[in-house]
Amino acid sequence: MIRAIVLAATTVLLSACATSHMLVGQPRPPIDVAQVRVYHAPPPGGFEQIAVIETASGPVTYGEQNKLNAVLNNLRKEAAKLGANGVLLQGTADGYGGTSVGVGTGVGRYGGHSYSSGGIGVSISPRTKHATGIAIHVPNPPPPRPAPAPRP
Repeated sequence: MIRAIVLAATTVLLSACATSHMLVGQPRPPIDVAQVRVYHAPPPGGFEQIAVIETASGPVTYGEQNKLNAVLNNLRKEAAKLGANGVLLQGTADGYGGTSVGVGTGVGRYGGHSYSSGGIGVSISPRTKHATGIAIHVPNPPPPRPAPAPRP
């Protein structure tokens, strides 16, 4: 019984952060994730579209920056599997979730005795972040921008 519950919970958690793609071009041999760049605008010099990728942050990812980092990393990983050296970010959105509190009461009578009970249930479910991007191959990617220097 416990094994079935653990299996069901694992399935739900894994499906909640699933990443999928739809091919729109020709995939290439897989590459290292470190070679995949995220573009917020089309890169200069053109590119070849490989796939449309959709993903979501995990069900227990807290903090907006952590959620954004999670979806961008998921996009990069899926693009690397398809041999794309870039992801053209199409957009992000917040999913459903949140916190709810439920209160219940009950009253009963059995064998001349009265019984009453009450309960409180709390559900804490952070909202997931969703993202869509296009896996692309850029023939001559522009050099990466240097990181800004720390301010004294």
